[in-house]
Amino acid sequence: MTDPKPARLSAAELIDLVLDDGSWSSWDTPPDRTGVSEEYAAVLAAAAEKSGVDESVLTGEGLMHGRRVAVVMGEFAFLAGSIGRASADRLVTAIERATREELPLLAGPVSGGTRMQEGTPAFVQMVRITQAVAAHKEAGLPYLVYLRHPTTGGVMASWGSLGHMTVAEPGALIGFLGPRVYEALYGKEFPEGVQTGENLYAHGIIDAVLAPHEIAHILDRALAMLTAPRLGIAAVPPPPADHFYDGTPEVETWDAVTRSRREDRPGIRRLLRYAASDVVPLNGTGQGEQDPGLFIGLVRFGEAPCVFLGQDRRGQTLEHPMGPEALREARRGMRLASDLGLPLVTVIDTQGAALSAEAENGGLAGEIARCLSDLVTLDAPTLCLMLGEGNGGGALAFLPADRVVATQHSWLSPLPPEGASAIVHRDLDHAPEMARSQQVRAIDLHARGIVDMVVAERPDAADEAEAFCQRVGRVLEHELAVLLRVGPGSPADRARRYV
Repeated sequence: MTDPKPARLSAAELIDLVLDDGSWSSWDTPPDRTGVSEEYAAVLAAAAEKSGVDESVLTGEGLMHGRRVAVVMGEFAFLAGSIGRASADRLVTAIERATREELPLLAGPVSGGTRMQEGTPAFVQMVRITQAVAAHKEAGLPYLVYLRHPTTGGVMASWGSLGHMTVAEPGALIGFLGPRVYEALYGKEFPEGVQTGENLYAHGIIDAVLAPHEIAHILDRALAMLTAPRLGIAAVPPPPADHFYDGTPEVETWDAVTRSRREDRPGIRRLLRYAASDVVPLNGTGQGEQDPGLFIGLVRFGEAPCVFLGQDRRGQTLEHPMGPEALREARRGMRLASDLGLPLVTVIDTQGAALSAEAENGGLAGEIARCLSDLVTLDAPTLCLMLGEGNGGGALAFLPADRVVATQHSWLSPLPPEGASAIVHRDLDHAPEMARSQQVRAIDLHARGIVDMVVAERPDAADEAEAFCQRVGRVLEHELAVLLRVGPGSPADRARRYV
């Protein structure tokens, strides 16, 4: 038995739910019905009488938790929320106004798609709407989407799928081809459970599934980071000297490697729990892939916001190592940082990328190369944290940055030391020797100028998890505040540390 579909809120009801009381101001003017046939005019008049609105979208502005935002909201009661020329004009006008006035834009599509009564002239309006959204995003302004029940067709294939962050209503029918059309065309029912917000979340296409009464809170938290000041942020004092490794005691290379592999060593989730002031998780590539070995989210350390890409030691196993999907997910985060001018934080903590036929078929080597290229050339400030293990190309893919911070027992190697031993000595017994000769330790990389600073562990991160994470968090907060002030470095500057 399928779950019942959600009760559908009208556009006005959802606006009232999301925005502060009494803050809504409509931007709409009466639609232009020039050239409309008598028959179609009667259909439009009946739709207006039934729905209480004059078109399938409402646009305007209001306050959400005191923050001024622009809103474009679908109304399903008006001809199933379908988009015709007049509703497209209304959408484009509102999106362009939001761009001119530098407002974050919240979209709440609900629609069966293009208005069949208007045919292809209505269908091609999706190009105009998409261009307006793209221009809004290119201006560095947030575009957040709440997909409602149902959202299908050209609406889902245009302004419904372009959000910096996209959330869906529980139980909502969401997809490209409406199930009734599929059944009519192919004579059978569409597979159950595919066109749901929950399934889209499971496949990394959307970021969350949230009930209407929950979205104002999560969107406000996201906007707090997406619209945080890039300039003029309060200076953060440098962490005290005792936060950093001072050369004593020097832990032998193999000892550092084994310490980094302790099961109780804190990873990115404990780092965020103890050190971040706010975290809004995102999910997947937005294109049908996700990997539990990567955490992507919007994060604040103190008042400093960032896009956060962390290799999650908890999500990586021998059966499911980090794959090319994680790198494609990371590249989504890089694009988000670029779009919005936010600093990007990457965290290295991996046993290594997947070595398998599936990874090869998924283009693993190419994704590593593209991550390196994107990071070296990114037009946003970048900060890398070496938190634990750093095996191979999967680790290297997260390394290029304006600033590189490492923890005392973290390391970076072309292969696991055991793999290097197998290549050079044809056994595993020489792994400690290979680790030493390859200069894999954070403190060795600091001596070579590859790492900028090394955060102390006393005596080991696993023995002082909360204090260690808070120490790392203070370092990240300071570094982010500096990067927000000075801006991104050049590709040449980023590459110069490896000379």
